Formats: sequence, C-alpha cells, structure tokens
Amino acid sequence: MNALATRVVMDGTRAVGVEYLRGNERAIAYAGREVILSGGCFNSPHLLMLSGIGPADHLREHGIVPLLDLDGVGENLQDHVACVVGYARRETGPMRELLRADRMATAMVRAYLFGTGPATVLPSRMYAFLKTQPHHAVPDIQFFCRGAPADARLWFPGFRLAPDDSFELRPVLLHPESRGRVRLRSSDPRALTRIEQSFLSTDHDVSTLRDGVRLARDLIEQRPMDRWRGKRIGPGAAAESDSDLDAFIRKTAITAHHPSCTCPMGVGPDAVLDPECKVRGAEGLRVVDASSMPDLVSGNINACVLMLAEKAADHIRGRAPLPPAVAA
Repeated sequence: MNALATRVVMDGTRAVGVEYLRGNERAIAYAGREVILSGGCFNSPHLLMLSGIGPADHLREHGIVPLLDLDGVGENLQDHVACVVGYARRETGPMRELLRADRMATAMVRAYLFGTGPATVLPSRMYAFLKTQPHHAVPDIQFFCRGAPADARLWFPGFRLAPDDSFELRPVLLHPESRGRVRLRSSDPRALTRIEQSFLSTDHDVSTLRDGVRLARDLIEQRPMDRWRGKRIGPGAAAESDSDLDAFIRKTAITAHHPSCTCPMGVGPDAVLDPECKVRGAEGLRVVDASSMPDLVSGNINACVLMLAEKAADHIRGRAPLPPAVAA
C-alpha cells in the first residue's frame, strides 16, 4: 500500500519480482511463481518500458537497456470518444430541484442509511446502442442519456443560484479507427507517461460521430419530446452542415473514459501478450487489465475487464476452460 512500482525485476527474460518505492525507500517484492501487472491502460505499458520491455529504440532514447524488443508496448491506444448534444428544458426538472443543498443532504442521508430515495438513482441511467448504417455487423454509436445539465451543482437561495436546467444525449463512437500511444516522458518512474490519444485522426471517426449527432438530434426532436424540449444548446440551431457539425465535434469532443488496448494479446507481430495474457518472450510475467484487450468492444469495457480477469485467473490456477454456453 502507498507504494510506487518502479520496475519489474528480471533475471534474464524471467520476471522474479517488482521493485517499488515507499516514500524515498526502495524495496523489492520477490515473486514465488510469477508477476502479474494490473496497472491499467497507461501504467502497465509504462512499467514494462521502465523494465526494458518495449520498443528498443524508444527505450534507448531514455537510457534504458532493452531486454525484450516489443514494438507493440504502448501502441494501439484506443478509447471511446463522445460529444454532447444538449437541449434546454421547457420546465424545471426534478434533478435541479433535488440539487438544492438541504434537499440533497436529506436525500444522501436517506440513501446511506436506508438505501432508498432519489439519491440512489444516477442521472445517467439510460443507454442505447445504434448502427449508423444498417449493414454494420455491430452498433457503432452508443447514447449516454443524462437528465441533468453537465455543470449541475449544489445551490441554495441567497448563496448560489440554481444552474440553468437542461438535458443531454451523448453519442459515443464505439469503434474508432484512430490509434494513439503511450510513451515514456523520462526514465524516472515518478514522471507521468506521455499519452497521445490521437482522437478523430481519421475521416471515418469524424463522419461516424457526426452521424451520431444527427441521430441524437432526430430522436430528441420527435413529437413525444415536445413537452420537455427547449432550445438547442449544442450544437446550436445554426449548425446544420457537415462542416458546422465537424467543427462542433472537434471543439467539444471528450473521452468516455474507456482507454484500453496498449498491451494487446494476439498472435500477430504487434501482439504484446499471448492468449493467456503472458508477455511474449518473457517468463513468469502477465498483464491482466484493459491494456490486454486487442480491440474495443461495442460498449462500456468494465464487464469485459472483469471477464478478462476471471479468464486469466483460470489460466493462472491451471483450471480447464469452461464448456461453451448453450442457448436455451
């Protein structure tokens, strides 16, 4: 606890432990069987490169002696990118009224003590998965539905004004073509990694997200929404052309917080891990986290990472694979 892993300790190509810092004190935890990295999409490739495992030329640039030349470490960074399609409300919604400080305090106490009431319900509880083109094999856009303004905050009469009320539909690009990467900033393990997301670096990604914005607008501007829908907030009423929407997307795009794929498993030349999450060319070293994924799934990645952990646990424990599931 409260320690910083600085490198995997290697004996030749075998991982034998992990060096770490606690304060300014350096120590080594030795492994009885193997070392398992679960630092996530950014920290796992960072730790591998600090340990001499990664693109050899890049490691030499930072004075690190390469032990295993694996070009794929830190490459293939993928993430779901999104933008916000927002509308003002015609009438004040229940979420803004609940955000009055005294009401929210009461709701939080009720939720904590009894597990009931409005504070047990998140404002982003509805999702949808759509295909922008009918021939797609899987959805390429996800909608996050949010019933409160993006800048929602506590307020109280006489101290802070209530925020303007609105709601939003957030189209998320599920299968981007853009690829980023994670690189060392320094050989100092305390230095943060250099993260190059490269969002929206292909025409496909921009045009697909643009289609998602138009789908969101079309849905919100259907007649059943007339009761709640006010004026357009973003993109504004004048934004209709492809170029207008593309400019809006590039100005406002944000991550959906699903970074992954920087130590991908597979059988190709760029794969870092084998199908059992073992680092190729190394012994006694695995990576088990979102960085192990070779590609993004058509939705949130949390369940996928849990599945990956369960599967890796079976490999580590030597358990036989589960039989295929049979549909009822």
